[in-house]
Amino acid sequence: MKMIPFEHTWPYELQMGDIYVASCPYCSEDNVLTNMKIRDLKRAQEHVKFRLHMPCCLKTMVILEADEDYFWTSEPLRSER
Repeated sequence: MKMIPFEHTWPYELQMGDIYVASCPYCSEDNVLTNMKIRDLKRAQEHVKFRLHMPCCLKTMVILEADEDYFWTSEPLRSER
């Protein structure tokens, strides 16, 4: 399988059963509570694709997989340095 570049990642946090992103990669809204459930996160950690609809701007992030800290997505979400 082809490796996903780091530019295609976005950090998330799991707090008391809720999944947050510190800021939205599309509109820069802070502390966004996502609609993702724990079962969805576990499936993403098993490499099952998940479409995350951001409630702040209604954009859709396609998560290809997840680890303990990052969503690995189908598009670049951060600029290369």
